[in-house]
Amino acid sequence: MKQMAFIITGTLLCAVSTTLLAMPNSIADGGILGISLLLFYAFGFSPGIVTFISFIALLGISFKYLPRHMVYKTMINVPLLSLFIYLTENLGQPIDDPLVAAIFAGLVMGLGFGLIIQAGSSIGGTSIIARICHQSFGWNIVTSTFIMDAIIVVAGVLVIGPLYTMYTIIALFTGKVASDYLLGGFDAKKAVNIISPKSKAIAKKITKEMGSSATYFHGSGTYTGEERQALYVVVRSHRLLTLKRLVREIDAEAFVVVHNVKDVSGGTFFATAVEGALEIDQGEEDPETQV
Repeated sequence: MKQMAFIITGTLLCAVSTTLLAMPNSIADGGILGISLLLFYAFGFSPGIVTFISFIALLGISFKYLPRHMVYKTMINVPLLSLFIYLTENLGQPIDDPLVAAIFAGLVMGLGFGLIIQAGSSIGGTSIIARICHQSFGWNIVTSTFIMDAIIVVAGVLVIGPLYTMYTIIALFTGKVASDYLLGGFDAKKAVNIISPKSKAIAKKITKEMGSSATYFHGSGTYTGEERQALYVVVRSHRLLTLKRLVREIDAEAFVVVHNVKDVSGGTFFATAVEGALEIDQGEEDPETQV
């Protein structure tokens, strides 16, 4: 039931992004939706009908080349997306600033696409063609999809002009970022590797003053061959500067590497200060203990 709710909501968001934000402001898209929008701008064809016919044709071909379960996953989205587009394609109004329209079109599309992916489905399109090419010729799916979408977007120069094609690229980028955040998590964090001969002292200070936990790793340098303990710490983004300050107070020469992470679950990375301090004190007896 939850997956069905995600599919319906995500498909509706993709549809209204197309009809309420993209269509009235001459913004295109990639894939089959992009083709339907370009045909609308050039000849006035209904995007809902074009989308439905195109997807049905692709699904018919894909039955011959793709596993059945891949085809079945898109059979719900295809008519639903076409129906939502058809019902709302005359409701949109132009926005004075096309750039704002492009940003929000991409945002809404990205959120809708993210919900559909979370439900384990897809809206098909060029990804179906890419999978057929992969099955038949061994072509890379991601590369093939990117090339086909790029060709469609670039073709927009002939229909909507270079300026609105650039707006389209902004919308696609915004949609990619939005779907990535929806799938990967909104609460961005930083993973930090700290290599220092004073790693125990650094870990103890981090736990007592920040309430964060850490993990010891053993390693050795390829140049000196000297064995060192490395710390792995995960902190919320706004606390990164505090962490770096604490490290510098103990070892100004510590080697620190920061990685972006979007989702963290499980473990005791965000233990309370009291719990963390107890773990550190116990860990000092055994350098392999996770703190």
